Amino acid sequence: MHIPHYDNHNEAIVDRDNERVPLCYFNIVKLKRGESFVSQVDGYETCIVPATGSVDVAVMGQTFDAVGHREHIWQREPEGVYVPVGAAAEITCVSDAVEVFVAGARHDEVYAPFVVREADIDPVQYGSDDTKTHRKIKHILGKSPPGQVGRLLVSELFTVGAGGWSGFPPHKHDTDSLPEETRHDEVYNFRFNPEHGFGAQFLTGDGEDMGEVYHIRNGSTILIDEGYHPCVSAPGYEMYYFTVLAGQSQRPLHQFFHPEHAYQLETIPGIKDMISKFK
Repeated sequence: MHIPHYDNHNEAIVDRDNERVPLCYFNIVKLKRGESFVSQVDGYETCIVPATGSVDVAVMGQTFDAVGHREHIWQREPEGVYVPVGAAAEITCVSDAVEVFVAGARHDEVYAPFVVREADIDPVQYGSDDTKTHRKIKHILGKSPPGQVGRLLVSELFTVGAGGWSGFPPHKHDTDSLPEETRHDEVYNFRFNPEHGFGAQFLTGDGEDMGEVYHIRNGSTILIDEGYHPCVSAPGYEMYYFTVLAGQSQRPLHQFFHPEHAYQLETIPGIKDMISKFK
């Protein structure tokens, strides 16, 4: 499912118990200096990630100061704050303006809040220009976060260079059939550089030869509940997408690669290291 960019007025784009991706939550909050917003999501653990700007975050008696230091998403490393299930987090803008992503996963255990600083980011770069798969992933809540997390994985993904494929070879994670595959709902929010860039998101059901293809633009949100889902950026444009993964039975992600294309795992440099970072 594709949700084109719109002004959400700080209201959830993917709310609790969404019909398509009930395990996920996603909001975009925009504030100006001195303005505050309280994020509280019953039944979901969340992670607050400034896309641009800087915020103070107060949650459960703790305050994490000056989280986020970017003027744009292609600059520096991200930072974030983990917010326990159902906790109220007050987000206060301490820069001229901020755009904040709020990612969430359904869970029922309450852990302690913690901050993720630039030094905690777990990056991985893989692929190649020759295979048109060159990209970088920055794990905010990845394999080994600086605190306890239930079902939530949060990352930023970048195409390296202008144009190319991501999420390739085609893979899915819509069925709990360990050790081969886990059920993880997923939400993407895309950005392009320059902003008038564009790409395509493929969604193909298991056992189908063809599926839906969405024209993605700056600010597009994609909801993925089933099927194989590679995406591609047009030549001449850098592509970024913020990724929310929420597991049904566990946090580690096990991807199932399409049998007709799985052999390409052997042709893409570093891709197996990338896969291991989600487990």
